[in-house]
Amino acid sequence: MSPFPPTFIAEWTDRRTSEQLEYRRLGQTDMMVSTLSLGGAHVVKDLVFSADGSQLLSGYESVVQSIRRTVQSGINFIDTSPFYGCGKAELVLGKALEGIPRNAYYLATKVGRKPDCTFDYSSQWVVQSFESSLKKLGVDYLDLIHVHDVEYCDSIDIIINETLPALDRLRQQKKVKYIGITGYPLHTLKEIIERSAVKLDVVLSYCRITPFDQTLLQFLPFFKSKNLGVINAAILGMGLLTPGNNVPYWHAAPTPIRQACTQAINYCNDRNVNIAKLSVYYALQHKGIDTHLIGMEDENALNANLDVMVNGLNDREKEVLNEIVVNIFAKLHVHHWEGLELSRYRADRKEFQEFLLRGK
Repeated sequence: MSPFPPTFIAEWTDRRTSEQLEYRRLGQTDMMVSTLSLGGAHVVKDLVFSADGSQLLSGYESVVQSIRRTVQSGINFIDTSPFYGCGKAELVLGKALEGIPRNAYYLATKVGRKPDCTFDYSSQWVVQSFESSLKKLGVDYLDLIHVHDVEYCDSIDIIINETLPALDRLRQQKKVKYIGITGYPLHTLKEIIERSAVKLDVVLSYCRITPFDQTLLQFLPFFKSKNLGVINAAILGMGLLTPGNNVPYWHAAPTPIRQACTQAINYCNDRNVNIAKLSVYYALQHKGIDTHLIGMEDENALNANLDVMVNGLNDREKEVLNEIVVNIFAKLHVHHWEGLELSRYRADRKEFQEFLLRGK
């Protein structure tokens, strides 16, 4: 059996790095994905766009080169959304993908969460959003389309009766191969999977396999029983598990989790150990997850992640990881922020939208 996935292109893909990576089948799809994949939420930092946001003007050369190098290295699954960067992330990614063989990567985007931080899961918007994404990304089909953050839909019935059937029609037209759903509340994802008459292929949640939260493991048997591919995103806890404690102001994590992460960061920093590296390694040890999404905005981040994928941790780093898990995170009584962000949204949708847009 070839050690390479179907996305290995001899004249494009780096054989040396690819043969060192692990690939896993994404559920029952035909996609053999790298265990770490490229998340596209932060690729627009410091870039300059036209006034209407429809064109890249400058500053993109470095991030475009980093994305291209990531795909060339053998990291072959890319996930983005119209929501990321207020719609600009797809433009950046489309620029980066120019000239790369289309069969050298798997590409996913989403519908439902709009660039202006509002939500629309209607069948009409799903099709409009999908076609817009194809244009920005510069491709004529997608490997995977997700319904984005399903918990923000006014009713699951809309997802069941409008959103998913609209995506299924796009699948029948061969514009997309597979359909998935994403969200933070795992029980909501489970309910949609149980009720859907449309065949679902993939489920994605985020921050659910980290040193402070392993809730996804409780749902894995169900997801696997439905033959679903399982993706874990935001393996650094959306900034909570970074050496500089770079937590965005909009983060919904409650104080106990924040304090525990700060304590763990300080513990690692005092020992000259990178907590982000420990967290990536921690995620990769969970074999039931098909792939983990992480941002790789520059080649330093790419090289650091490749190093963890290939070489893992040394004995001292493993010791420090065990110490923070046992002595800090295992003592937490709260492990997630499920319901907190959603409650804020439902209490005042306009304020929530303005709150998110301030961070864009």
